Amino acid sequence: MACNLSCNMTCNISCNLSLVNTSCELNDTDYGDSGNMFILPLWKQMLWTFLYATMVFVATGGNLIVIWIVLAHKRMRTVTNYFLVNLSIADAMVSTLNVTFNYIYMLNSDWPFGTLYCKITQFVAVLSICASVFTLMAISIDRYMAIMHPLRPRMGRRTTLCIAGAIWVVGTILSLPMLIFFTTVVQDFPNGDSRVVCYSEWPDGATNESYQEYLYNLAFMVLTYFLPISSMSFTYIRVGIELWGSQSIGECTQRQLENIKSKRRVVKMMIVVVSIFAVCWLPFHAYFIFTSIMPEITNHPSIQDIYLAIYWLAMSNSMYNPIIYCWMNHRFRRGFKQFFSCCPFVHLTPDKLLTRREAVTSRYNSCSGSPDAHYRIVRND
Repeated sequence: MACNLSCNMTCNISCNLSLVNTSCELNDTDYGDSGNMFILPLWKQMLWTFLYATMVFVATGGNLIVIWIVLAHKRMRTVTNYFLVNLSIADAMVSTLNVTFNYIYMLNSDWPFGTLYCKITQFVAVLSICASVFTLMAISIDRYMAIMHPLRPRMGRRTTLCIAGAIWVVGTILSLPMLIFFTTVVQDFPNGDSRVVCYSEWPDGATNESYQEYLYNLAFMVLTYFLPISSMSFTYIRVGIELWGSQSIGECTQRQLENIKSKRRVVKMMIVVVSIFAVCWLPFHAYFIFTSIMPEITNHPSIQDIYLAIYWLAMSNSMYNPIIYCWMNHRFRRGFKQFFSCCPFVHLTPDKLLTRREAVTSRYNSCSGSPDAHYRIVRND
């Protein structure tokens, strides 16, 4: 079966780009006397295996460490960090339960993992994408409310966990078609070889023939890319103007200045996270827009390598976030150092451990002169 040239990530995460060159009828494809023509040369297999293995290792390990840092240290359990845990869970899921299996599928153009896991891996892919992007949106809204409306009550732990749970529920609903419609079929070659194809079979037709799938993928692309990017761009632009562009009335205390600097660091970090998300996924979406307009692109001799590169870039987004946290957040940096403290080249003094309590509660006036009673300063930098 051919991949739907106009569909977005939901179908195409699972589809080997080599499948695009096959006809819509498996049994009618003319291969002459050859077998499976879509297996890459050994040197290319080794190169792509190294790149994908590195990405999976860094993404899985880094995100698990982030989860440990937040959950194992009480002072790290802030609203933003709970959402970062939610994001790390989604990234770890996609790197362990999806990327490895789909890479093997794309490399050999054969699905050896059975029909059930064909369904599960596509379900996990869509679910993790939904969880990631909706979590990023939740963080942007939380930052917006905290900075633009500082006197309003902040989200508590229970509310944060409820929002995180709702994100997974919505993601599960959007992912259900993957469980229902994905299946496998065996394709035989003239020389006696065969391969198993993991593809979607919708009620009105198979992949590349289903209008229902086209509508689903179009809606999914809007809901999980264009709308979130637009929403997050708006909130962070407003927050940036507030933090860097507005002028304070009166003289700020040292504690107030520290609080502003802390908020700026968190916002900077999240802007970098969102920017990298947009950059990593844009080529993936753009590819399928271009191929829907110019299907002849899929006949290019290097199309399999092109898709492997685009897919790697999209999936590599899951490994960048832990690196960003370690680079831009000194508390996460301490957490990573603490985790690797057993290594001889990592030196961590006792005063740099995450067990030291820094969060304080105080009553003071804001820079504009408005009372901010019982304002809790929790440094998220």
